[in-house]
Amino acid sequence: MMEMKWEDGFTIKVSVGKNEVVISANKEGLLSLASQLESLANEEPGCHCHYDEYNSLEDGSSELIIEKV
Repeated sequence: MMEMKWEDGFTIKVSVGKNEVVISANKEGLLSLASQLESLANEEPGCHCHYDEYNSLEDGSSELIIEKV
């Protein structure tokens, strides 16, 4: 199972516009995402990280799924 490390005080918000996805995060949020992407890179293809407002993103955020291919 992939380790999901979170820095204390992280904030991450994902919004979807007409032609773009914006990920807004503070320093702790960016460090958390960087750590998780590094862990995902070492997993098998098909493994993914699923983020939403119920488990890691700010209220009102769009869901974000990042998958290793």
